Amino acid sequence: MKPEKIVILDAGGQYAKVIDRKVRELGVESDLLPLNTSVTKLQDYAAIIISGGPQSVYGISAPKYDHKLLELDKPILGICYGMQLLAHAEGGKVNKKQRREDGPCLISVDPQSLLFAGLNETQTVLMSHGDSVSHLPKKYEQIAQSGNLIAAIANSSAKKYGVQFHPEVDLTENGQKMLSNFLFKIVQLKASFTLEDREKKAIAYIKSAIGDKQVLLLASGGVDSTVCAALLQKALKPEQIIALHVDSGFMRQDESQAVKIALAKIGINLTVIDAKQDFFAAKTKIAGQEIGPLAKITDPQVKRKIIGDTFIKVTENYLKTLNLDLDNVFLAQGTLRPDLIESASKNVSQVAATIKTHHNDTEIVRALRERGRVIEPLAEYHKDEVRQLGLKLGLPNDLVWRQPFPGPGLAIRILCAETAYFTADHDNIIRDLEQFVPAPYLATLLPIRSVGVQGDGRTYSYALALGIEKNELVDWNLVFALAREIPKLFHQINRVVFVFNHAKTSLIKKITPTFLTDQSLSKLRMADKIVNDLLQQNNLLQKISQVPVILIPIDFDGGDKHSVVIRPFMTNDFMTGLAATPGKEIPLVVIENMVEQILQKVAGVSRVLYDLTSKPPGTTEWE
Repeated sequence: MKPEKIVILDAGGQYAKVIDRKVRELGVESDLLPLNTSVTKLQDYAAIIISGGPQSVYGISAPKYDHKLLELDKPILGICYGMQLLAHAEGGKVNKKQRREDGPCLISVDPQSLLFAGLNETQTVLMSHGDSVSHLPKKYEQIAQSGNLIAAIANSSAKKYGVQFHPEVDLTENGQKMLSNFLFKIVQLKASFTLEDREKKAIAYIKSAIGDKQVLLLASGGVDSTVCAALLQKALKPEQIIALHVDSGFMRQDESQAVKIALAKIGINLTVIDAKQDFFAAKTKIAGQEIGPLAKITDPQVKRKIIGDTFIKVTENYLKTLNLDLDNVFLAQGTLRPDLIESASKNVSQVAATIKTHHNDTEIVRALRERGRVIEPLAEYHKDEVRQLGLKLGLPNDLVWRQPFPGPGLAIRILCAETAYFTADHDNIIRDLEQFVPAPYLATLLPIRSVGVQGDGRTYSYALALGIEKNELVDWNLVFALAREIPKLFHQINRVVFVFNHAKTSLIKKITPTFLTDQSLSKLRMADKIVNDLLQQNNLLQKISQVPVILIPIDFDGGDKHSVVIRPFMTNDFMTGLAATPGKEIPLVVIENMVEQILQKVAGVSRVLYDLTSKPPGTTEWE
């Protein structure tokens, strides 16, 4: 009997789990296994998908695989790194090109190929790669191209296909159709797999893990921890649940009180601990060396680690007041699949790149996992699925559709820096940008860094500001086109922003030294409230997926002020996404009101910027 299940081999890509989810949405059962899985374990699968990954197939760090893999008489779809592996292993050539591709791209496909059956010749896809296939292996043909780059290949007689883009993400507009073509037209499977009731599965998991013991929930008030709380409430007795909210001092205005009220609505009695001073003074150990205090730290990874560790330490101190400890209480977290993937948790992949360390996936939390003391009922979910589950659990819309807010809070929305960032080729980048960016637009390379994801790996690179003398003359289509193209050609830039009221061509050579202080937090808190109040007043909170507000240490006039960045972000899977387009997803008048009110009401703000960057190459958050 023909097997009806496929296997996804994970080469360390950020979207491997998304492939798994998209395949299951199409009614096909799938397993996610490491790339180096022995072919003897792959015999019972109908087909193989090889995921993307951050390494080069010709590099010494390339992930290992069973070299008999390609000898299997099974259909194979290679995605990004997977396509390069197919080409490289079967005699083609892969090398690094001058042009990177990160973000949405237009490609031309061959509609005669079964993989693209039923699609138009021009397709919008998500690219994220630096290497490209330069020469095809024997028996392969090119079935899609992006400019002069090979975008897809096929050995149709052997049912082996490769795509340089990511069909599994929402930014590839017809990606699900391409996956469907592979599964049903090429592999000829049936859509016979039905997912178990996720609510029942999660509740059964909680009951089995906890038994009659107690569980501690660290509640941020966001949708993830709230849905986790609702599941705990359904699965356990009230006396088994200890719900705790730690006010780190990095919350939004009146956030902690709002969390307590929100959870009270669903019957959760929440204890709130004021731990502001603990966090400001917190330290941690890295490679045996004590680092801190947090109030003096600028490195975003170290900030996240200190904050994550301090959450656990504050929690442990609270448990002691109850005569409990983490050896006899389970820790429940609303950790999602993207959190674990971006943190490169070994629960997901042995070879994934760490994009950023999430506060709920630090070394202390991982040590607790090793001891079996952590339960994460949502670890297989993405944000949109959590919201669907929340509605199914009966949570009110205002809780389910709250704007996501990171656990470390405003601490990672303040870019802390002591000195300006310059690379050796800073002047060359500026010179080339001046030739690339058309008049009357101005390009200003900001001497700061933000976190990005390019080629499935972490980058920590320049942000570029685009400006124009008169805001009313902005051609948003052109500005967004520049924002897409610049990171592809200028590899040291992973984020592009538009600066309102920016008509100066002088270079920015200094920054405003910035740390986590009451003053910087107060400044950002006020700007954040203005933005979120206007989103609520204009009924945009549900329409726009997320709107981080960021404080950056840049004064465009050469003084000691800061600037504020607004990042309205559109996404379904929270692994990829696009900046909201002014005049389309967000009314221009709303943005103009945000800019005007921030400049009027928040002291010490030089400019307001609008983040134009898709993910990739820029992460949702700047740190």
